[in-house]
Amino acid sequence: MKGQNIVLETTDWSTNGPWNRHRRLFGLNEFAGDITSLAMQKPGTDVRQKILPHHVFQIQCIVDSLTVSRGWSLNSLKGHVLNQPARGFRPRRDVDLFLDRQNERLGHGYCNAVDILIQLFEKDAMLHGDPNRHKLQSDLLREFRDDLVDWLGETKYMYGLTTIPPSRFSNTNTNGLWEYSPFLCGVGLMEALELAYGMNLLIWDRMPEPICLIHLHNMLVQKGYIKQEIGLYAAMQGLFPTAFFADGKAPTSDFGGAFLAVCSETGSRRATFQRRIITRTVTRTATELHGLLNMNMNRFFKQKSFLRLYREADWVPERIPDEEVPVYSSLGMFRIGQTKLAVDPETGKKVLENTALVNRARSAGIDDQTMIKMSSLLQDSSIDQPLPEAVLASLPEGYKMTSFSEYKRGKGISDGPQLLDILKLDLISDISGEHRPLLSLNYVFLTVRFMVLFHQIEDELKRLRNPLWIRAYEQEPLMMREKRASLTTLVLAEEDDECMRVMAREFQNPRAGCMQHIYWEDLDSSDKVMSSMRATNNDEVGPSCTVM
Repeated sequence: MKGQNIVLETTDWSTNGPWNRHRRLFGLNEFAGDITSLAMQKPGTDVRQKILPHHVFQIQCIVDSLTVSRGWSLNSLKGHVLNQPARGFRPRRDVDLFLDRQNERLGHGYCNAVDILIQLFEKDAMLHGDPNRHKLQSDLLREFRDDLVDWLGETKYMYGLTTIPPSRFSNTNTNGLWEYSPFLCGVGLMEALELAYGMNLLIWDRMPEPICLIHLHNMLVQKGYIKQEIGLYAAMQGLFPTAFFADGKAPTSDFGGAFLAVCSETGSRRATFQRRIITRTVTRTATELHGLLNMNMNRFFKQKSFLRLYREADWVPERIPDEEVPVYSSLGMFRIGQTKLAVDPETGKKVLENTALVNRARSAGIDDQTMIKMSSLLQDSSIDQPLPEAVLASLPEGYKMTSFSEYKRGKGISDGPQLLDILKLDLISDISGEHRPLLSLNYVFLTVRFMVLFHQIEDELKRLRNPLWIRAYEQEPLMMREKRASLTTLVLAEEDDECMRVMAREFQNPRAGCMQHIYWEDLDSSDKVMSSMRATNNDEVGPSCTVM
């Protein structure tokens, strides 16, 4: 920059350096920082010792992603293989679906969702007489949305910058940085999804509507006011059970007590003290958005995606603590299969040693004998067996688990590509899978739905001059500070018939499902994922060069 005296060759260009706050890229910031540092050295400087294996690997991924997308791959037995490029594929396809810059798919794209939610936040602030009620959330969403628009899928070279040297892609495509790198598009989108998820859970943790609506929906279903549970709210309840209910179990009675229980559980002195310590540490040490979105600071919504777990473990699976590994995951099943066996002195039967993960699996209804059978499946790759019935019976309704016998593990599943294949299942499940699509959901649009539903309920109860609404919105000053939480508490405790009828009608006006608010056009079934992985790992022709 003009007027700035910067010693380029000694500047720290890393994600921990002073330039980190000026984000210019999603997905490869660390790599870009390393390459920038090498490029800024004085001519003649020997940089060979600074070129590490992971730099070479990342460059190879960048090259391979382009060649494979254009139909050129390298097979270990056949050599160079030329095929037709994948039909319907372009590098920015999924980035464009995620952002939906042109608002072509209402209810799906991130950019439009942010615009609508900010407007609803302003309306809610007026309702509560507090213009700053959602200012922090709105500012965070707006700034993050602008960063995505500016630096994900597009470069400033597209708009004819004249004050810097021209792009080397100028003669073909000014957006060549993204258009010619499916790998950059993939890892950039991966980081954006992870940050969007963390951002939205941070916002949910600071507003009452998500927890209030899930508790109201559960009560209305249990009491028969809603005959069949509504897909969107049932899915949220399944994805975040411990966020919504104490011990993760939805109540069938004493609904008011259950609502107070989850608030008390997370509002205890000890829990509050622990969050304050974490918050102070993060505030002092976090240098970028990933650090600021530490879910351990949240009161309710703490469930981490696999991308977050791997990032916190520096992408080393062994570093992820058992306490954070989901039981119903490929990594969870793999860890259980590696647990040492002991002999129960009372029964003489083999049992698993106590670990945090094993204890959680037991709490989920999986007994030791079933887990031991799972272990034998992992160790014996020569027998194509399905998972035991006891495992299948313990899975949540609608959940499917792929048999590990799909993999030919040779001497051990913990070696190389075979382990990556298993871990890949969890990442696919997070990003585009049917059964745990944590990162597929547009939580900003879900929040829009929550806000709109409350507005509908409020308008109707106001028209009817319902006594509980009057207490929460007009009569009792203490309740009026948090109108929606107060109304929810009253309805859950008193089970007012008029309120419940109004709420049941508005919950179903219209009925909503998760598929209306995923970023993608569809989600991947287990069969589709396994079919794709079998095709990729075809032993008869040898492994091809593919992008993980």
